[in-house]
Amino acid sequence: MSLPPARILGIETSCDETAAAVVSDGRVVKSNVVASQIDLHAQYGGVFPELASREHVKVIDVVVSEALRQAHVNPQEIDAIAVTQGPGLAGSLVVGLNFAKGLALASGKPLIGINHLEGHIYSAWLNPTNTATHQPPRFPLLALLVSGGHSELILMTDHLTYQRLGGTLDDAAGEAFDKIARLLDLPYPGGPSVQEASAAGKDTAFAFPKAMLEDSWDFSFSGVKTAVLRTVEALQEEGRPLPVEDLAASFQAAVIDVLVEKTLLAAQEHKVREIIVAGGVSANQRLREKFLAESKHPVHIPPLFLCTDNAAMIAGAGYFHYVKDDFSPFDIDALPTWPLS
Repeated sequence: MSLPPARILGIETSCDETAAAVVSDGRVVKSNVVASQIDLHAQYGGVFPELASREHVKVIDVVVSEALRQAHVNPQEIDAIAVTQGPGLAGSLVVGLNFAKGLALASGKPLIGINHLEGHIYSAWLNPTNTATHQPPRFPLLALLVSGGHSELILMTDHLTYQRLGGTLDDAAGEAFDKIARLLDLPYPGGPSVQEASAAGKDTAFAFPKAMLEDSWDFSFSGVKTAVLRTVEALQEEGRPLPVEDLAASFQAAVIDVLVEKTLLAAQEHKVREIIVAGGVSANQRLREKFLAESKHPVHIPPLFLCTDNAAMIAGAGYFHYVKDDFSPFDIDALPTWPLS
């Protein structure tokens, strides 16, 4: 079934990136502008919520204007405005929501509130290089969402149709990476730092636990995080230098192997055609290589710049709401939207 053409402006301010993008027909990225705050928050070892919201206020007008300029459109030439509604930092979300509401009212365009996790899923439909060889995912499919706050398995039988099979019971994968990075005195952000340190380490140096949680599609990473902590404490008590690279590599293997193995098992049991891997942790090299090497299903993993928070994914998801006339009222709050959380 062919879908009507439409240009969607996406706005994303769920955490510490101020982003705006224009996407045509849910696939073609016309612009994708991101103002990062990594350097600002690095001194705190994580995101400082109040500072994040202040920075969004400072730059959001410039970021949105630049996205429109790069796409060679003005607000009257877009068909709808999609904006992240949640989950995320409340103060940051409000900045993006209020800006999107104002722009929608001024331009007379419909407003579409998008769940941030839904946006990550729809990054797999984006075709940033606009190449004819790019094939969109096919249903039914299984999506693994792995980010700083979420580790979830989602079954999709059609657009905007979600069944949550399982999720994290404690620490999400990205959260565990950040905490271990701080424990090993690695720089922020933790995911890339742990991966870089792991490259020089042995992933079999320490036998950290891999919580498969039999008869469940849920994840748990608090155990491996605690095991690394206890190992570090024991080494420090003995006065031995920390083998940071080996610790990082062994920890990374314990987390990534569980993510991949459980996803492949779920894909087989639910008889899906393809797999999507999305979210910030999907940028991890071991995760990407292991999926591509071991999966019997086609696996869609976005390019690195679409794994981290961006507005192209929000605009992409917004298109599929737009074609169903699924618009939002102008009094929507900065809260996650069901069915994702």
